[in-house]
Amino acid sequence: MSAAKGMQVDQESSNPPRRGLRKGLYLIPSVFTAANIGMGFYAVMSSVRAFQMLAGPTPDLAGAAQRFDHAAIAIGFGVLYDMLDGRIARMTKTTTEIGIQLDSIADVVTFGLAPAVLAYVWGYGASLTEGTNLHQFSWFISFMYLMCGAFRLARFNVQASRPRIVAAGTVKVDKKSFVGLPIPVAGGLIASIIHFAPQPLISYGPERAQVYSTLLMLLVGLLSLMMVSTLRFSSFKTVGTGSRSMRTIMIVLAIGGLIVLYSQYVLLGLCLAYIFHGLVSRVFSIFWRRGEADAKIETNPVSGPSTH
Repeated sequence: MSAAKGMQVDQESSNPPRRGLRKGLYLIPSVFTAANIGMGFYAVMSSVRAFQMLAGPTPDLAGAAQRFDHAAIAIGFGVLYDMLDGRIARMTKTTTEIGIQLDSIADVVTFGLAPAVLAYVWGYGASLTEGTNLHQFSWFISFMYLMCGAFRLARFNVQASRPRIVAAGTVKVDKKSFVGLPIPVAGGLIASIIHFAPQPLISYGPERAQVYSTLLMLLVGLLSLMMVSTLRFSSFKTVGTGSRSMRTIMIVLAIGGLIVLYSQYVLLGLCLAYIFHGLVSRVFSIFWRRGEADAKIETNPVSGPSTH
């Protein structure tokens, strides 16, 4: 009896619980988050290098366009890594507080700072005359984009930590939707536009470049407002969790194949479709609520004062 018990103890000591494997799972989402930060850093450095190519007496437009395209592609990979680290953390149940904060810092770098710098050096920074009011306003627009993106992430973290009541008048958190435009989509739209046309705006001539720069500043300002708004955009967190997950996998594979073949068109189309979907849903919800309110008034009319 004692010998059998001793053998059992030896087997348990030789086969300890696989705690190391469990701890290793926590590193996987952090690896993708680190890759996200790396893509943001590469996008900033590539943008700076492209700006240097445009600053000389004989600007290298082709080399700068290639650098701009690489920076935009890096932001696109950042979007992919950002999607993967959250999905993997939820699937493996390895979500941690430090991982959440690190993910927000990565988003500020890759989808806040990098697109702001990229839009400036590709667009209005190089095409507008330095020292003018419009050029100074372009600095303000890029800075406000970065600040609105940082505020959007801070608000998301606060709402996620206190999902029921954040403050008076604050919209409640819904896992199926985001409050405000997600910063990866905002940065992804800027990157997809530059990936679609990587030639810097200065190459189109001074007059057209100024017009395009003004439109780009309006777009960056609109994205900034949408990030801090209360518009709701789908989170797609429940996609693939139902019984028809195989259909979802086929759709994802099809979209991935189209991105590989026609990335310039597909990525821009996906970003625009996502944003317009949120705006159209908002408009429909307003009319739907008005219709319900009118129906209640018709079914329960308020009686006026009686006369005798």
